[in-house]
Amino acid sequence: MKIIETHSPEETYKVGYDLGNSAEKGQIFCMSGDLGVGKTVFTQGFAAGLGVEDNVNSPTFTIVQEYEDGRIPLYHFDVYRISDVSEMDEIGYEEYFYGEGVCLIEWAEIIEDILPEDVTWITIEKSMDEDFDYRKITIE
Repeated sequence: MKIIETHSPEETYKVGYDLGNSAEKGQIFCMSGDLGVGKTVFTQGFAAGLGVEDNVNSPTFTIVQEYEDGRIPLYHFDVYRISDVSEMDEIGYEEYFYGEGVCLIEWAEIIEDILPEDVTWITIEKSMDEDFDYRKITIE
């Protein structure tokens, strides 16, 4: 387990960038954290670390957004609006999970039942005792 504390959106972006830069095909990264905690900023850094040049935002209404222009494909999931895990079957999640790219899944705890055993969990938290931009990022 690794804990990283950041104090600005730029630092949070850099943590994502470094992780994306070292990501390998077949890896699945599962993100959790409250609304507004910085998951999108982290994801933008992660995508940049993969070499993705497209504008990256949360795919809230499409469940998955594909980015093919990096060194390996990025499959960015936002499963916040999923009400039943069977909705993942409809989009063919296994092709993404076991495909040629890397998956980054926001709100992954919602679909925990279908996740492979070997995933990397990223938890981003704020602290009321710290400054506004403080984030505690746990990677395990």
